[in-house]
Amino acid sequence: MGKTGMERYSRHIVLKKIGTAGQKRLLGARVLVAGAGGLGSPAALYLAAAGVGTIGIADGDVVELSNLQRQILYRPNDVGGKKAESASRILADFNPDVRVDVHDGFLTTGNIMDVIAPYDFILDGTDNLSSKFLINDACVTARKPFTFAGIGSFGGQMMTCIPGKGPCCRCVFGEPEKGAPNRRGGVVGAVCGVMGSLQAMEAIKFILGIGQPLAGRMLVYDALSSEFKLLRIPSVSDDCPLCGRNRPLYGRI
Repeated sequence: MGKTGMERYSRHIVLKKIGTAGQKRLLGARVLVAGAGGLGSPAALYLAAAGVGTIGIADGDVVELSNLQRQILYRPNDVGGKKAESASRILADFNPDVRVDVHDGFLTTGNIMDVIAPYDFILDGTDNLSSKFLINDACVTARKPFTFAGIGSFGGQMMTCIPGKGPCCRCVFGEPEKGAPNRRGGVVGAVCGVMGSLQAMEAIKFILGIGQPLAGRMLVYDALSSEFKLLRIPSVSDDCPLCGRNRPLYGRI
């Protein structure tokens, strides 16, 4: 890290919990952002700003005009283009220290294990139940730490899972009902910024080994009341099909 890097990250380096050594860890880290939308946009920007050395962007969607209300990575000129490619270009321009790996396509049971393999931490910014459970199952199977968030209307919730050290999504939510719809309703754009930024912070804390991750805890945000609530989640459930004693789903991905 040269003189330019020392200046760019100076507000990190002066912090005792980061310093030069911590900044070098960030520069050597690899984080996958799965879903470059309302959550992934602010998360990816803050990861790039922090100097996370390699950021993967996994998304198969294209930018739509309605995305611009909350997906702050994109500009009007990006409408109609691939999200992963646009995000890669913008992040690379934003911080040339950062390498951006493009995974242009949706995550599936056929590709997810290969996609997540190189990364130290996974950030789930997807907006549908099937993708969230897919990421959960793959990360637990591969022993990859990850954070997920859900947003809607005027609030959101998030949790971090560190396999072997706390519950996963299936421990908390069980098995989704067959045929359950993937609802995509309205949301205030600033709520996405709050939750996505918190997800980026979870990744940064994990990389640096500082603070207390949201493992075994769920953070619930209500924008209208300006309240955050922290809910403690019981330990790994014996009935969880992925983490429990019988584990009928383990290794299926």
